[in-house]
Amino acid sequence: RVFNVGDYRRRSAGSVVQDASFFDPNNEEALRMRHEASETALSELVDWMKSIEPKRLDTGEDCYISGDFGAVAFFDATNTSAERRKWIIDKVLPTGAKVIFLESICRDEQIITRNIIASKVGVKDYVGVDPEAAVRDFRERIEKYERVYEEIHEKELSWIKLIDAGREIAMNNIRGFLPSKIAQFLMNLHMTRTPFYLSRHGQSEYNRLGKIGGDSLLTEMGEEYAIKLGEWASTNICHDAEGSIVPARLWTSSLQRTIRTARHVPHPVITGPGAETDWIQMRPKVFRNIDEIFAGTCDGMTYEEIGELYPDEAASRKADKFAYRYPRGESYIDLIARLEPIALEMERQREPLLIVGHQAIHRVLYGYLMGFPREKCIKVEIPLNTVIKITPTEAGCEEERFTLIQEPPNVNLDPASH
Repeated sequence: RVFNVGDYRRRSAGSVVQDASFFDPNNEEALRMRHEASETALSELVDWMKSIEPKRLDTGEDCYISGDFGAVAFFDATNTSAERRKWIIDKVLPTGAKVIFLESICRDEQIITRNIIASKVGVKDYVGVDPEAAVRDFRERIEKYERVYEEIHEKELSWIKLIDAGREIAMNNIRGFLPSKIAQFLMNLHMTRTPFYLSRHGQSEYNRLGKIGGDSLLTEMGEEYAIKLGEWASTNICHDAEGSIVPARLWTSSLQRTIRTARHVPHPVITGPGAETDWIQMRPKVFRNIDEIFAGTCDGMTYEEIGELYPDEAASRKADKFAYRYPRGESYIDLIARLEPIALEMERQREPLLIVGHQAIHRVLYGYLMGFPREKCIKVEIPLNTVIKITPTEAGCEEERFTLIQEPPNVNLDPASH
């Protein structure tokens, strides 16, 4: 959960002007208001952390089930002085939580300007403010911050420094599973707004028959979608609004229905001025991690057949679809673990990426990108014949959907996912 001190400040300060002068360390009244906002935010963070209770074993002893709980809180503030960092440690330490400081240091003026324009102009503190005036004011605010800034160097603390938007990364006292995962995640971040395109395969023979799983080929309608997708991707992913060529990537699962759906996407060779190597546009990359959820013993069956042959399994799945695991198969929880390296690889990409995958796969990836609680991903609609474009922004991800083939009336394209 994110606790953004700026949001608390804006609520508490109300109509008070919060331009660069508000952040002057000599402005005592503003300093008091900013500290109150920080106090409130951190107090709520501490209360929230205390409310996350682990599941304990019913043994009478103080034992809990490892891996069955967890909470990560982000205290989003400047925290620019050693005194401020000590204050945070003192407040959070009683919860037993591990504290990691993330510091972003940027000396590249182009990156600074780009970041100010992208993340500040027109939002929150600068709603309705002229863009040039907003950039000018925020640069003045940075100068105010610099007066009290002390680069983090405390050896006893855990911290990660990102220098010039990840060009260089330094770490101190980063140990354990979750801190290591956080560091790995940060190593893959960048400032490029890379759109992701999620598409299911075209209708397969198993879709038409109402069966789950398998490795069936495409129907006539599935072939039609594959052709449409190739044309659409060439126009809308591989070219920008001005018609200029944009290098892009294509991933599929290892199953035939995704590979065949993607086979009409063209792969022209792009040679840029001064380029050391040629870029093969949308060269397909196959990942087994993107294969559909494995139905185990139920693979190749319809939901009706599962209900008749395995009524207990059908009832268990209906009761808790997220945690349910097919006999000798997978659950959505297993799928999330399988897709973790895919998510990290997605974060690393700086080119538009089209993933031709499957319903359960795209539910999980969609939920990850849109910031859904993981239990909610099972309800996401991922229809056939549709491309979902997800674009990261400073305020979260924006979604657009493009239907390439209209569903014929009274035709069931694939079995309902109960």
